[in-house]
Amino acid sequence: MNIVKNISANKLIINLSILLSKPTGISNYADHLVHYLKFLQPTLLTAKNYPDFNCYLVPDNLTPAQGTKGHFRRLIWTQFQLPQIYKNLRSHLLFSPLPEAPIYTNCRFVVMSHDLIPLRFPKRFSRLTSYHRYYVPQVLNQAQHIICNSNATAKDIIDFYQIPASKITSIPLAPDRTHFSPLNLPTCNYFLYIGRQDIYKNLNTLLTAFAALPNSSDYELWLAGPTDLRYTSILQGQVKELGISNRVKFLNYVPYSELPKIINQAIALVFPSLWEGFGLPVLEAMACGTPVITSNLSSLPEVAGDAAILIDPYNTAEITEAMQAIATNSELRSRLSSQGITHSQQFSWEKTGKATAEVLSRYL
Repeated sequence: MNIVKNISANKLIINLSILLSKPTGISNYADHLVHYLKFLQPTLLTAKNYPDFNCYLVPDNLTPAQGTKGHFRRLIWTQFQLPQIYKNLRSHLLFSPLPEAPIYTNCRFVVMSHDLIPLRFPKRFSRLTSYHRYYVPQVLNQAQHIICNSNATAKDIIDFYQIPASKITSIPLAPDRTHFSPLNLPTCNYFLYIGRQDIYKNLNTLLTAFAALPNSSDYELWLAGPTDLRYTSILQGQVKELGISNRVKFLNYVPYSELPKIINQAIALVFPSLWEGFGLPVLEAMACGTPVITSNLSSLPEVAGDAAILIDPYNTAEITEAMQAIATNSELRSRLSSQGITHSQQFSWEKTGKATAEVLSRYL
């Protein structure tokens, strides 16, 4: 086992056991953030090598890539092995980039809560819903402090768990502007969605809105994100019923390196989610200069500001009208592109890292 190099410098340990080889969501957040916490001299609990950091090797089978078994192994490891690591490294504080930590132990911890979507859209017999109902509130109540990614998520934590606002700090995420930027490529004839295919992502409404476009045969809709056995086949059936099979592309998981190109060449990013903890694809598209259509609910108005077309995600006609407006109005496209680039520059991982470090420093 790769034990840390400096046993006296382990006041802060950061749990990166969640990291995926194909990063999305929480994994991307943790991987970007950790570089801006380096000056705190943390020890990283990780299966991935981070040069210039103290690292403590943990099993590589604790991630969502291993499905339910991976989640279960991580929770068991967190509860029973992590406290011993904390003790052995003489730690003063654990930071977890998701709401998981050893409960009813002597470990002091700060955690990140990304969203409470499983409580807003509960699924019968869902392990994730049970996880948020029974485990997460215990973690949040026992945490020294809670970081979240938006005011909307902070409000959910207060409303669902009755946790005082004084215990929560909202710190927005950011696009990686070294990766997402205008590439001066020609715009192609497709609208783009990026993300999972869960029900709350509202893709059934997006498909209906796209099919209703005037001259819809002139356009395509690309859905970028991992296929889901529970939902993809339903969406594919809807595409067939709508008669748009030749104009909708299910791209599956798109490697991070390829995202800037497909974002840059899209007519617009269409992100009509019913709820988001943050909604990072909105900022990534803006950083590329791609116009954005997104929902007027949850955190999305916080993220998009005045630089996107905000729609009621339950109103199919509004989504269609917004897509039609961007597709046919070059002046509108140009304005949204310029506003999006400027707006996205208000967000940076450096700012996110600095604000996170300030919270952690309070408890070290």
